[in-house]
Amino acid sequence: MPRKSLTFAAVRRIALALPGVEESTAYGSPAFKVRGKLLACIPIHRSAEPGSLVVCVDFPDRDALLAEAPATYYVTDHYIPYRSVLVRLSHITPAQLRDLLATAHKFATRKPVRAPRPRRP
Repeated sequence: MPRKSLTFAAVRRIALALPGVEESTAYGSPAFKVRGKLLACIPIHRSAEPGSLVVCVDFPDRDALLAEAPATYYVTDHYIPYRSVLVRLSHITPAQLRDLLATAHKFATRKPVRAPRPRRP
């Protein structure tokens, strides 16, 4: 039987404890951002299950989460091209959510890797 679902208030407490995270909106939905970059939000696409959260992570991290706990993490066709994973709040513990949001924070704050400039002759 699933444990008691985490509330958005619990998500808020965990997210806002991370450095530089601010409460905001994304596509009209409550969201958390760091330096203007999306960390997590309530999904607005109808393909997401009620009681879910969208968390921004890189594709390898998403693949690992999906393989590790498919009852907790999922994607729908709409979210496949995006660097994000959907999370069933009824299946995740506060500690797991803390770890996931910390991963999202690292993803959002990392410096982009740029291709080397071509040398001029």
